[in-house]
Amino acid sequence: MKQLVINAFGGPEQLQLVEAEHPPLASHQVRLKMRYAGVNPIDAKTRAGLGWGAEAIKDRLPWSPGFEVMGEVLEVGSEVCRFLPGDRAFGLVAGGAYGEELVVNCDDLMPLPDEVADDMAGGLALAGTTAWQGLTTHGGLQPGERVLISAAAGGVGHLAVQLARDVGATVVALASATNHDFVKGLGADEVVDYHDKAAVQDIAPVDLLLDLVGGTSGEMLLSQVKPNGRVVTVPTITAPQVIAAAEQKGLRATGMLKENQHEHLAMLADAVAEGRLKVEVSRVFDLADGAEAHRQIETGHTRGKVLLRG
Repeated sequence: MKQLVINAFGGPEQLQLVEAEHPPLASHQVRLKMRYAGVNPIDAKTRAGLGWGAEAIKDRLPWSPGFEVMGEVLEVGSEVCRFLPGDRAFGLVAGGAYGEELVVNCDDLMPLPDEVADDMAGGLALAGTTAWQGLTTHGGLQPGERVLISAAAGGVGHLAVQLARDVGATVVALASATNHDFVKGLGADEVVDYHDKAAVQDIAPVDLLLDLVGGTSGEMLLSQVKPNGRVVTVPTITAPQVIAAAEQKGLRATGMLKENQHEHLAMLADAVAEGRLKVEVSRVFDLADGAEAHRQIETGHTRGKVLLRG
């Protein structure tokens, strides 16, 4: 089978398409034919040797990226009762989604409602759980509160806008001018061009900041949070910097890592099936074009999700 791997940390050119062995199947595992794999900033950062992802796999190269996947079940282990060959499934995996096939622990996958399209499911698991857990588990967002979401047109951001609206919050979204209509169409109550510093400073105070950019951008937005308000900063590399600055202002701040929660994945799939949540897929690349997919995600200006096709 064909698989994208890195043999060393570095630029997108490190992604090489190779012929790999079919991994053996344990009793609790599922063999999945990958239809779509999400391409996320964490993939590119890990490939580059940055952050917790790279630290976790530095002694296990060569390694195949890809943390969210949708596919068709080809084979199930003897102890698997949730799936049958031919079933559609999606979920979060510990890498390896950048391949025609992968072996996954059964507990890492969830079945898909018939109403959810393959490509939407391919970009849902990681971005969706990050958005939901950032807003609720870590951010404690409540109906009637105001939430400010940066990078609101991006992979996590465009889902966070919809999920926050569904909670009943007032959604203030930061996006470039070219994405304003798109973000308004997702349900944002207010949309502000992040290039316009005066307009950003004029945002009425919010209860929660969901910081999806980090660094100096995350720090600058702290002034728009109410006294004793809450900050969730998602990019792990700059989280200590943003948290320290928030705490100096008397704000409650935390970083986060998403967790694989079955109930969250099921809720997200149901929301898509019911039409309450839409995954915007902006680009789909073939496996052989994985390097180009990484170059696209590294621009930081991708609307919605980028996928690889199996």
